[in-house]
Amino acid sequence: MENTKTWFITGASKGFGLSLVKQLLNAGQNVAATSRNITELVKAVGVTAPNFLPLEVELGNEDSVGCAIHQTKAAFGSIDVVINNAGYGVGGSIEELTDRETRDNFEVNVFGTLNVIRMVMPYMRYQQSGHIINVSSIAGFAGATGWSVYAATKSSVVGLSEVLAQDVAEFGVKVTVVAPGAFRTSFLTEESLNIAKHTIEGYTAVHATQSRYLQMDGQQSGDPEKAAAAIIEIGQMENPPLYLLLGEDAYDRAMAKLEKLEREFRVNEAITKSMAYNA
Repeated sequence: MENTKTWFITGASKGFGLSLVKQLLNAGQNVAATSRNITELVKAVGVTAPNFLPLEVELGNEDSVGCAIHQTKAAFGSIDVVINNAGYGVGGSIEELTDRETRDNFEVNVFGTLNVIRMVMPYMRYQQSGHIINVSSIAGFAGATGWSVYAATKSSVVGLSEVLAQDVAEFGVKVTVVAPGAFRTSFLTEESLNIAKHTIEGYTAVHATQSRYLQMDGQQSGDPEKAAAAIIEIGQMENPPLYLLLGEDAYDRAMAKLEKLEREFRVNEAITKSMAYNA
């Protein structure tokens, strides 16, 4: 990499986050990395260096996030790329998932992302530059049976990223929303995936789909190291894309969704266009 940047990465103790941290440190970049457990984070990264700032952060707590952002700026002088990577999956129908299970998923996947954006934007506005990369999921574009709440959180990330890109363009800040498919990370393990504790026998399709997904653990086709490298490449671009799909499965699901939308919109075109007052 030609230029040294400061990267702020959430959810850095495993999965994409850990791959990102290790690759960036190897490239000599400044990295501030967050986790709920700083001991686990430092152990997972396996190095101590002047360009590595591990931070224990509760993403649902605005003060905790603000403190981490301030520490990063104080340590490195700037914050150039933010990667909102932290998140976890939750499986179950809306009826099966409790209010608490649902809200907890939104707390991390959506409000954690919002807290980071809210706290970092004053610095990026001041420096008139920056790049915010929000990690969503292909579920945010094309959800699957049994993952309604998770899909809702990731759809929220897509929607807020689209409008954020417009809102911050005048400050020279770029936004990218990344939608990965299935990658061989710990996502399908108990530490990253919660299944509704209360199940209802009648949801046979939901439970069958969940079972198939869980059986994929360790067999996903996507290489997380390649995904991390692609995200880093996007973070180095002068004109990065707003959308980035990662994985052939993500591409196929997104294209199928686009075709479905076009068909349904056209089938109902007459109804859609008949809403104006009669002359």
